[in-house]
Amino acid sequence: MYVDDTCPPPLVNLDAPLPVVLVAAIALVDRDGRILIAERPAGKAMAGLWEFPGGKVEPGELPEVALIRECQEELGIDISAACLAPFTFASHSYENFHLFMPLYLCRKWRGLVEGREGQRTKWVHVADLAGYDMPPADKPLVAMLRDFL
Repeated sequence: MYVDDTCPPPLVNLDAPLPVVLVAAIALVDRDGRILIAERPAGKAMAGLWEFPGGKVEPGELPEVALIRECQEELGIDISAACLAPFTFASHSYENFHLFMPLYLCRKWRGLVEGREGQRTKWVHVADLAGYDMPPADKPLVAMLRDFL
């Protein structure tokens, strides 16, 4: 058996149970290779931070269906499930819950993006994403996107 002593210890206590929250996120990629991020509006947890759009997956709902619904409600765009490509995921423990967040890539949609819930949106080149203050769960996804795109 091989043991790698360079692996750091886990960042969380894996024995302390936390409720798991499933959130689906999307990296919309435009023709110029830019990615859409949205600013969390005032009044929400982590207000002012920039994130990949998406939202909670309801009980019994598929993550793809949740993204289609959230993109219509929050951004005013229509996405086909066939245009959603599973890319990676984030698994991050916050103080009161553990977030599991699959991230999908999407390059095709219908409609023009508009923040329908008062959130600002911005198209950003992948190399510039690290310059935006993001929730802890989103930060590792930036490096994955940068390496892939």
